[in-house]
Amino acid sequence: MSLKKYDVSFFSKKENWQYAIELFSGSVVLALVLVLAETQQWQGFNFYHFLQYLFFINWVLFTLIAIQERLQHFISKLSLSQSLILSFVLLQVIVFVTTSGLNFFLYLGRNLNIENLSQADLFENVVLHLSYGILLGAFCFRYLYVREQWIRQQHSELQAKVNALQARIHPHFLFNSLNNVVSLIATDPEKAECLLINLSRLFRASLQELKLVSLLDEVELCQKYLEIEKIRLGDRLNIEWKLEQFDQFSQVQIPLLTLQPLLENSIFHGVEKKITQSTVTVLIEVLQKKVNIVITNPCVSEKPQIRQHHGIAIKNVKQRLEAYYGQSVIFQVYQNTEIYTTIIQYECI
Repeated sequence: MSLKKYDVSFFSKKENWQYAIELFSGSVVLALVLVLAETQQWQGFNFYHFLQYLFFINWVLFTLIAIQERLQHFISKLSLSQSLILSFVLLQVIVFVTTSGLNFFLYLGRNLNIENLSQADLFENVVLHLSYGILLGAFCFRYLYVREQWIRQQHSELQAKVNALQARIHPHFLFNSLNNVVSLIATDPEKAECLLINLSRLFRASLQELKLVSLLDEVELCQKYLEIEKIRLGDRLNIEWKLEQFDQFSQVQIPLLTLQPLLENSIFHGVEKKITQSTVTVLIEVLQKKVNIVITNPCVSEKPQIRQHHGIAIKNVKQRLEAYYGQSVIFQVYQNTEIYTTIIQYECI
């Protein structure tokens, strides 16, 4: 997938703990099935056996998850089928070691020594528990397969939406920029050349894959865009940059063309609606890999409209941030009679 790389481990992201809760819920159902398979009726339900099965299943399951996390770098290089086969083998090994270990300590607890420990005592119920391991593996890997397909479908739909939006380049901005170039060729050819270079860079970015880029690159791209708008709007447009911890901008990432459509929205709803000089303020700070962005601009007392530039809708910015950084993303807008504020916060892991 082009939006993100998938793996079969569970805890790569903080929000993936919900998957563990889902698996725990499934293990409860599986433990109930095993107990009822023994008694074949609710009247003979043995709660102690149920707790034993539940503990055993979750011990095996979460031990597998922990091992997968340790081997994540290696597993990520394998195909999905290879990863599942490796995980299935690990699952059976964990079941074997767990059963043998429990038999060993139970024998030691009963006899206080291991002098007469036999293979029959050590490997008691190993075959039965391995069969349970096969059942548990079928349950877990079916869950993984279904969730993987669901995630792929969700991101395929999002990528298709982004591609569709990306194909629609807003003509208003293009025509205004080209008209500025024509008017500058005779009076200021150097400025016309600079405008064309900035315009080509901006359109080149809009036509490439919407991948993660450094925050520094995104800021520089926005500065190129604002230089184009500054030529068109002249003294009516004033940009105030507040870049905190600037030396860290090259170390954190942001989806390409995240800030630019927000700045265009600020110009469209703020600067273009006023005949006096207007200031757009951009505050960006990085605190321990947490990125905070605040954009403010003057506005008129009207309901904001969503405008697209290079096919990237304002509402799609939040969707793309969430695709990379999950539900921890904060995206808020505030408006009063004079000021419109956009706030973005996300943790760049």
